[in-house]
Amino acid sequence: MTNQTDSLIDEVTEAVRRDRLFAFMRRYAWIAVLAVIALVGGATYTEWRRASEAAAAQAVGDSVYAALQTEDAAARAEALAALDLGGAAVAPAALLQAGSLAEAGETARAAEVLAAVAADPGFSTVWRDLAALKRVLLLDAAALDPEGRIQALAPLTGPGAPFRVIAQELTAYAMAQSGDREGAVAMLTALTMDQQASDGLRQRVLQMLVVLDPGEAEG
Repeated sequence: MTNQTDSLIDEVTEAVRRDRLFAFMRRYAWIAVLAVIALVGGATYTEWRRASEAAAAQAVGDSVYAALQTEDAAARAEALAALDLGGAAVAPAALLQAGSLAEAGETARAAEVLAAVAADPGFSTVWRDLAALKRVLLLDAAALDPEGRIQALAPLTGPGAPFRVIAQELTAYAMAQSGDREGAVAMLTALTMDQQASDGLRQRVLQMLVVLDPGEAEG
């Protein structure tokens, strides 16, 4: 009799537990359902966003590539300028446009495009400094005298600037042209020992030192 009673109590207890579990599930199951929906929806949105970004990037690349296939330099520049680009593609496309304008002989317009990129705070430092550097290289002595070159290059020669050593090399050449041979020699000599200077740059610098100060170059 005792065993039957214990068995009955166990069955009742188990039934109560099941009822409580089912009641709990009925009451809070919607939370689990929402969690699953949120998880699946989030993963779906992430994949959709990645696919959209990839498609947009491919479309930008295709449009730039198509514009670059134009053989005439002036027409190529106009095709690049007409592109409706956004984000990170704007600066490189502008530099390509400036290159095409320069090839077409429209130096002044090319310099204007490069100056606009260099002055736009919305672009990264790399693109801005590259545009400023290309502008200096593009303009001849009539458009930008040695003092103007030194002034334009000054922001590019500071510590951490992406094109610092090239800007310093060009600054030294401009200093030599302006008559400051001593300053040019000092800057060129420092570049020969600069860890960031390439072998080609060092070779050019040594050749210039031979011209400016043969004794310094031999030392």
